[in-house]
Amino acid sequence: MGKRDNQVAYMNPIAMARARGPASSGGPTIQDYLSRPRPTWEEVKEQLEKKKKGSRALAEFEEKMNESWRKELERHREKIISGSEISSKKREKRKKEKKKSGGLSSSPSSSSSSDSSSSSDESNNETKKKQTKRKKKKKYSRKSSDSSSDSGSESKDSVKKKKSKDEADRNKDNKSRKRRRADEDDRHSSSQSVSRSDTEEEVYCKKKKNSEEKAALSKKKKKHKKHSKKKKKKTLPSSSDSE
Repeated sequence: MGKRDNQVAYMNPIAMARARGPASSGGPTIQDYLSRPRPTWEEVKEQLEKKKKGSRALAEFEEKMNESWRKELERHREKIISGSEISSKKREKRKKEKKKSGGLSSSPSSSSSSDSSSSSDESNNETKKKQTKRKKKKKYSRKSSDSSSDSGSESKDSVKKKKSKDEADRNKDNKSRKRRRADEDDRHSSSQSVSRSDTEEEVYCKKKKNSEEKAALSKKKKKHKKHSKKKKKKTLPSSSDSE
């Protein structure tokens, strides 16, 4: 069995691409972009003018609005001025009427004199009433201010008294506490001193007992030694006799 022939002929990719020709792509090419339809200079000028016209229209609208606002402001001012003028005119009319009524009252006729006297009496009565009312108001205001000042002073005095009482109570409490502490300290110190004295007495008694016991033991030892010596002396002659 011979070998199988698996070899394949080599194909140049560049030559194959050239043989295929230009690739048909779906999108626009560079040539299409360069050869696009462009506006002329005249068309550009027209577009710029249209933009300017739009800005002019906006400016015109703003001017119209400003004019309407100005008109409204002028109307408002005219109303205010007319109202002030009307009020001034009314005042002038009232003054003229008063002057006329005063001139009529100054006439030599008896009726005018009586009217003027009655009017003057009424005016005097009104002025007196007003004065009395003002005096009453002043008195009431003074009384209220005095009462408020008195109440304020009383409240201050009461506050001061309360503070002084609180301070006195605190001082008393502090003094009583200090006394209690001093008494407790004295008691504690006295108890400590008593306990110390008791312990000292106990120690002294113990020492005394120990010394007495030692003395008794020493006496017993001495007696025992003497007795032992006497026994030895007695035993010595007896032993010599036996020999």
